[in-house]
Amino acid sequence: MKPDLEVVQIGRAESFKAWEHGYPFHTVRWHFHPEYELHHVVHTSGHYFVGDYIGNFGPGNLVLTGPNLPHNWVSDLAPDSRIPLRGRVLQFTEKFVHDTTALLPELACFEPLLKLSQRGALFTNVTSARVGPMLEELVHASEVRRIELFMSIIGTLSRASGVQALASEAYHPDPSGFMATGINEAVAYISAHLTEEFGETDLADIAQLSPSGFSRSFRRHTGMGLSQFVNRLRINLACQLMMSEETMSITDICFASGFRNVSNFNRQFLRQKGYKPSQFRSLLADPMGERKAA
Repeated sequence: MKPDLEVVQIGRAESFKAWEHGYPFHTVRWHFHPEYELHHVVHTSGHYFVGDYIGNFGPGNLVLTGPNLPHNWVSDLAPDSRIPLRGRVLQFTEKFVHDTTALLPELACFEPLLKLSQRGALFTNVTSARVGPMLEELVHASEVRRIELFMSIIGTLSRASGVQALASEAYHPDPSGFMATGINEAVAYISAHLTEEFGETDLADIAQLSPSGFSRSFRRHTGMGLSQFVNRLRINLACQLMMSEETMSITDICFASGFRNVSNFNRQFLRQKGYKPSQFRSLLADPMGERKAA
Protein backbone atom coordinates (compact mmCIF):
# COMPACT_ATOMS: atom_id res chain seq x y z
CA MET A 1 0.00 0.00 0.00
CA LYS A 2 1.38 3.39 -0.96
CA PRO A 3 1.58 5.98 1.84
CA ASP A 4 -0.54 9.13 1.94
CA LEU A 5 0.99 12.58 1.53
CA GLU A 6 0.64 14.73 4.65
CA VAL A 7 0.62 18.50 4.11
CA VAL A 8 2.78 20.07 6.84
CA GLN A 9 2.10 23.78 7.33
CA ILE A 10 4.99 25.63 8.96
CA GLY A 11 3.95 29.19 9.73
CA ARG A 12 5.50 32.18 8.02
CA ALA A 13 6.53 33.48 11.44
CA GLU A 14 8.00 30.10 12.46
CA SER A 15 11.22 28.25 11.66
CA PHE A 16 9.70 24.87 12.50
CA LYS A 17 6.45 23.30 13.70
CA ALA A 18 5.96 21.84 17.18
CA TRP A 19 2.61 20.37 18.19
CA GLU A 20 0.85 17.57 20.05
CA HIS A 21 -2.12 15.33 19.34
CA GLY A 22 -4.37 12.69 20.82
CA TYR A 23 -5.69 9.44 19.39
CA PRO A 24 -7.38 8.83 17.04
CA PHE A 25 -6.10 11.68 14.88
CA HIS A 26 -6.17 12.35 11.13
CA THR A 27 -2.38 12.06 10.76
CA VAL A 28 -2.37 8.59 12.34
CA ARG A 29 -2.09 6.63 9.12
CA TRP A 30 0.63 5.31 6.80
CA HIS A 31 1.97 8.60 5.41
CA PHE A 32 5.01 10.61 4.34
CA HIS A 33 6.06 14.25 3.97
CA PRO A 34 9.19 16.15 2.81
CA GLU A 35 9.95 17.42 6.32
CA TYR A 36 12.10 15.85 9.02
CA GLU A 37 10.01 14.72 11.99
CA LEU A 38 10.89 14.02 15.61
CA HIS A 39 8.09 11.92 17.09
CA HIS A 40 7.75 11.36 20.85
CA VAL A 41 5.12 9.02 22.32
CA VAL A 42 3.65 10.22 25.63
CA HIS A 43 0.86 7.69 26.16
CA THR A 44 -0.29 4.33 24.73
CA SER A 45 1.62 1.39 23.27
CA GLY A 46 1.33 -0.57 20.05
CA HIS A 47 3.13 -1.20 16.77
CA TYR A 48 4.99 1.32 14.65
CA PHE A 49 6.10 1.21 11.04
CA VAL A 50 9.05 3.15 9.57
CA GLY A 51 9.93 2.31 5.98
CA ASP A 52 10.21 -1.50 5.94
CA TYR A 53 10.65 -1.67 9.74
CA ILE A 54 7.95 -2.94 12.14
CA GLY A 55 8.42 -2.69 15.90
CA ASN A 56 6.69 -2.26 19.24
CA PHE A 57 6.42 1.11 20.96
CA GLY A 58 5.39 2.42 24.35
CA PRO A 59 5.55 5.72 26.25
CA GLY A 60 8.93 7.36 25.69
CA ASN A 61 9.41 6.04 22.15
CA LEU A 62 11.46 8.73 20.37
CA VAL A 63 12.17 8.51 16.63
CA LEU A 64 13.55 10.94 14.04
CA THR A 65 12.33 10.27 10.48
CA GLY A 66 13.94 11.81 7.41
CA PRO A 67 12.28 13.41 4.38
CA ASN A 68 9.67 11.28 2.56
CA LEU A 69 10.23 8.25 4.80
CA PRO A 70 6.80 6.62 5.32
CA HIS A 71 5.81 6.04 8.94
CA ASN A 72 2.90 5.33 11.26
CA TRP A 73 2.26 4.59 14.95
CA VAL A 74 -0.80 2.43 15.67
CA SER A 75 -1.92 2.26 19.30
CA ASP A 76 -3.40 -0.97 20.69
CA LEU A 77 -6.73 0.34 21.93
CA ALA A 78 -10.37 -0.65 21.81
CA PRO A 79 -12.09 0.70 18.64
CA ASP A 80 -13.98 3.48 20.44
CA SER A 81 -11.16 4.54 22.76
CA ARG A 82 -10.01 8.15 22.77
CA ILE A 83 -6.74 9.46 24.23
CA PRO A 84 -6.46 13.26 24.79
CA LEU A 85 -2.67 13.28 24.40
CA ARG A 86 -0.73 10.53 22.66
CA GLY A 87 2.41 12.24 21.41
CA ARG A 88 4.35 15.36 20.50
CA VAL A 89 5.88 16.17 17.13
CA LEU A 90 8.64 18.49 15.90
CA GLN A 91 8.86 19.06 12.13
CA PHE A 92 11.40 21.09 10.13
CA THR A 93 12.51 21.34 6.52
CA GLU A 94 15.75 20.43 4.79
CA LYS A 95 16.08 24.06 3.70
CA PHE A 96 15.85 25.27 7.29
CA VAL A 97 18.63 22.88 8.34
CA HIS A 98 20.78 23.82 5.33
CA ASP A 99 20.34 27.58 5.81
CA THR A 100 20.88 27.44 9.57
CA THR A 101 24.02 25.33 9.22
CA ALA A 102 25.38 27.83 6.68
CA LEU A 103 25.01 30.55 9.32
CA LEU A 104 26.07 28.38 12.26
CA PRO A 105 28.75 25.90 11.09
CA GLU A 106 28.81 24.27 14.53
CA LEU A 107 25.49 22.61 13.62
CA ALA A 108 27.36 20.37 11.16
CA CYS A 109 27.64 17.90 14.06
CA PHE A 110 23.94 17.18 13.50
CA GLU A 111 24.44 16.05 9.89
CA PRO A 112 25.37 12.39 10.62
CA LEU A 113 22.12 11.97 12.57
CA LEU A 114 20.13 13.59 9.77
CA LYS A 115 21.66 11.12 7.36
CA LEU A 116 20.76 8.23 9.65
CA SER A 117 17.20 9.55 9.92
CA GLN A 118 16.70 8.64 6.26
CA ARG A 119 16.20 5.13 7.64
CA GLY A 120 14.52 6.33 10.85
CA ALA A 121 16.60 6.89 14.00
CA LEU A 122 15.41 5.36 17.28
CA PHE A 123 16.79 6.91 20.49
CA THR A 124 17.30 5.27 23.86
CA ASN A 125 15.05 5.81 26.87
CA VAL A 126 17.80 7.91 28.44
CA THR A 127 17.77 10.35 25.51
CA SER A 128 13.98 10.33 25.45
CA ALA A 129 13.84 11.26 29.14
CA ARG A 130 16.04 14.28 28.42
CA VAL A 131 14.25 15.41 25.27
CA GLY A 132 10.66 14.77 26.40
CA PRO A 133 10.38 17.75 28.80
CA MET A 134 11.98 20.08 26.25
CA LEU A 135 9.46 19.01 23.59
CA GLU A 136 6.63 19.53 26.06
CA GLU A 137 7.76 23.10 26.71
CA LEU A 138 8.51 23.75 23.03
CA VAL A 139 4.92 23.02 21.97
CA HIS A 140 3.73 26.01 24.03
CA ALA A 141 6.82 28.24 23.81
CA SER A 142 7.08 31.49 21.85
CA GLU A 143 9.65 33.91 20.48
CA VAL A 144 13.31 33.34 21.37
CA ARG A 145 12.48 30.56 23.81
CA ARG A 146 11.44 28.38 20.86
CA ILE A 147 14.91 28.74 19.33
CA GLU A 148 16.61 28.02 22.66
CA LEU A 149 14.63 24.82 23.10
CA PHE A 150 15.12 23.72 19.49
CA MET A 151 18.90 24.12 19.81
CA SER A 152 18.88 22.25 23.12
CA ILE A 153 16.96 19.38 21.53
CA ILE A 154 19.29 19.28 18.53
CA GLY A 155 22.32 19.32 20.81
CA THR A 156 20.97 16.50 22.96
CA LEU A 157 20.15 14.36 19.93
CA SER A 158 23.51 14.97 18.26
CA ARG A 159 25.34 13.81 21.41
CA ALA A 160 23.09 10.78 21.98
CA SER A 161 24.61 7.31 22.14
CA GLY A 162 22.96 4.03 21.28
CA VAL A 163 20.95 5.43 18.35
CA GLN A 164 19.49 2.63 16.23
CA ALA A 165 18.63 2.75 12.51
CA LEU A 166 15.21 1.26 11.78
CA ALA A 167 14.56 0.68 8.05
CA SER A 168 16.97 -1.57 6.20
CA GLU A 169 19.86 -0.09 4.20
CA ALA A 170 18.19 -1.38 1.04
CA TYR A 171 15.04 0.66 1.70
CA HIS A 172 14.94 3.89 -0.30
CA PRO A 173 11.75 5.96 -0.18
CA ASP A 174 10.63 7.03 -3.64
CA PRO A 175 8.47 10.18 -3.35
CA SER A 176 7.93 10.24 -7.11
CA GLY A 177 6.43 6.77 -6.85
CA PHE A 178 4.31 7.76 -3.84
CA MET A 179 3.08 10.86 -5.67
CA ALA A 180 1.88 8.73 -8.58
CA THR A 181 -1.18 7.99 -6.45
CA GLY A 182 -4.00 10.18 -7.72
CA ILE A 183 -5.19 11.33 -4.28
CA ASN A 184 -1.64 12.36 -3.33
CA GLU A 185 -1.44 14.42 -6.52
CA ALA A 186 -4.73 16.10 -5.58
CA VAL A 187 -3.51 16.85 -2.04
CA ALA A 188 -0.29 18.33 -3.43
CA TYR A 189 -2.37 20.48 -5.79
CA ILE A 190 -4.46 21.76 -2.87
CA SER A 191 -1.31 22.71 -0.96
CA ALA A 192 0.22 24.51 -3.96
CA HIS A 193 -3.00 26.31 -4.95
CA LEU A 194 -4.59 26.78 -1.53
CA THR A 195 -5.63 30.42 -2.06
CA GLU A 196 -7.05 29.81 -5.54
CA GLU A 197 -10.50 28.60 -6.58
CA PHE A 198 -10.90 24.90 -7.33
CA GLY A 199 -13.62 22.35 -6.85
CA GLU A 200 -14.11 18.66 -6.28
CA THR A 201 -14.51 18.07 -10.02
CA ASP A 202 -11.12 19.68 -10.72
CA LEU A 203 -9.43 17.51 -8.09
CA ALA A 204 -11.24 14.38 -9.26
CA ASP A 205 -9.80 14.99 -12.73
CA ILE A 206 -6.30 15.32 -11.27
CA ALA A 207 -6.78 12.08 -9.32
CA GLN A 208 -8.30 10.42 -12.40
CA LEU A 209 -11.39 9.40 -10.43
CA SER A 210 -15.08 10.07 -10.72
CA PRO A 211 -16.34 12.82 -8.35
CA SER A 212 -18.05 10.25 -6.12
CA GLY A 213 -15.00 7.98 -6.16
CA PHE A 214 -12.75 10.92 -5.35
CA SER A 215 -14.96 11.96 -2.43
CA ARG A 216 -14.81 8.49 -0.88
CA SER A 217 -11.06 8.10 -1.47
CA PHE A 218 -10.26 11.58 -0.19
CA ARG A 219 -12.12 10.96 3.08
CA ARG A 220 -10.29 7.65 3.58
CA HIS A 221 -6.97 9.36 2.78
CA THR A 222 -7.31 12.42 5.03
CA GLY A 223 -9.93 11.39 7.57
CA MET A 224 -12.17 14.31 6.58
CA GLY A 225 -14.20 15.70 3.71
CA LEU A 226 -12.72 18.04 1.11
CA SER A 227 -14.34 21.24 2.44
CA GLN A 228 -13.24 20.52 6.00
CA PHE A 229 -9.69 19.75 4.86
CA VAL A 230 -9.37 22.90 2.73
CA ASN A 231 -10.95 25.14 5.37
CA ARG A 232 -8.56 23.78 8.01
CA LEU A 233 -5.53 24.62 5.84
CA ARG A 234 -6.89 28.07 4.97
CA ILE A 235 -7.66 28.95 8.59
CA ASN A 236 -4.15 27.87 9.57
CA LEU A 237 -2.82 30.15 6.84
CA ALA A 238 -4.98 32.99 8.15
CA CYS A 239 -3.50 32.50 11.63
CA GLN A 240 0.01 32.63 10.16
CA LEU A 241 -0.83 35.89 8.40
CA MET A 242 -2.19 37.39 11.62
CA MET A 243 1.04 36.51 13.39
CA SER A 244 3.37 37.75 10.65
CA GLU A 245 1.45 40.60 8.95
CA GLU A 246 0.28 42.90 11.74
CA THR A 247 -0.79 45.68 9.36
CA MET A 248 -3.12 43.53 7.27
CA SER A 249 -6.81 43.98 7.97
CA ILE A 250 -8.91 40.95 8.83
CA THR A 251 -10.81 41.42 5.57
CA ASP A 252 -7.55 41.35 3.60
CA ILE A 253 -6.45 38.25 5.52
CA CYS A 254 -9.76 36.60 4.68
CA PHE A 255 -9.17 36.94 0.94
CA ALA A 256 -5.39 36.33 1.16
CA SER A 257 -6.01 32.96 2.81
CA GLY A 258 -8.34 31.79 0.05
CA PHE A 259 -11.81 32.64 1.35
CA ARG A 260 -14.23 34.51 -0.94
CA ASN A 261 -16.76 35.47 1.73
CA VAL A 262 -16.02 37.30 5.00
CA SER A 263 -18.98 35.85 6.88
CA ASN A 264 -17.94 32.31 5.95
CA PHE A 265 -14.36 33.12 6.98
CA ASN A 266 -15.56 34.35 10.38
CA ARG A 267 -17.76 31.29 10.85
CA GLN A 268 -15.01 28.82 9.92
CA PHE A 269 -12.45 30.62 12.09
CA LEU A 270 -14.73 30.53 15.14
CA ARG A 271 -15.52 26.87 14.54
CA GLN A 272 -11.86 25.83 14.34
CA LYS A 273 -10.16 28.17 16.80
CA GLY A 274 -12.92 28.94 19.29
CA TYR A 275 -12.49 32.68 18.76
CA LYS A 276 -13.61 35.23 16.22
CA PRO A 277 -10.72 36.52 14.05
CA SER A 278 -10.78 39.88 15.85
CA GLN A 279 -10.60 38.14 19.24
CA PHE A 280 -7.73 35.95 18.05
CA ARG A 281 -5.79 39.02 16.90
CA SER A 282 -6.42 40.70 20.26
CA LEU A 283 -5.02 37.65 22.05
CA LEU A 284 -1.89 37.80 19.89
CA ALA A 285 -1.39 41.43 20.88
CA ASP A 286 -2.29 40.86 24.54
CA PRO A 287 -2.05 37.22 25.70
CA MET A 288 -3.40 38.22 29.12
CA GLY A 289 -6.55 39.53 27.43
CA GLU A 290 -8.03 36.05 27.04
CA ARG A 291 -10.62 36.67 29.73
CA LYS A 292 -11.77 39.88 28.09
CA ALA A 293 -11.99 38.28 24.65
CA ALA A 294 -13.78 35.11 25.73
